[in-house]
Amino acid sequence: MDLVTLAKFLFTASVIVFSSWLAQKRPDLAGFIIALPLASLLALALAHLQHGDAEKSIAFGQSILLAVPVSYLFFIPFFIPKVSEYGFWLVYGLGLSLLVAGFFLHQALLKWFG
Repeated sequence: MDLVTLAKFLFTASVIVFSSWLAQKRPDLAGFIIALPLASLLALALAHLQHGDAEKSIAFGQSILLAVPVSYLFFIPFFIPKVSEYGFWLVYGLGLSLLVAGFFLHQALLKWFG
């Protein structure tokens, strides 16, 4: 692992550790921080720092914006009536299948908006 990757890892981990520490002192602020799309915020900033290409960073942000609602497809099977009768792993597998379909939807949306 190179130093840049290690630095990214340590920085990202420190945000989560800081938030859990802050929850003891200011749960309202810690809750707000954790509710932020931290993975997206950090990945966008760190990727841009690494390659410095504004066009790629903007495309990355657009892809994330379209992917977030599509990723909710995973949870649809969990709302099937009497879902517990089907067992967790079947419902989980259906959610993963919907994510695969969601990937193709995401790609189509990117082409349509792009």
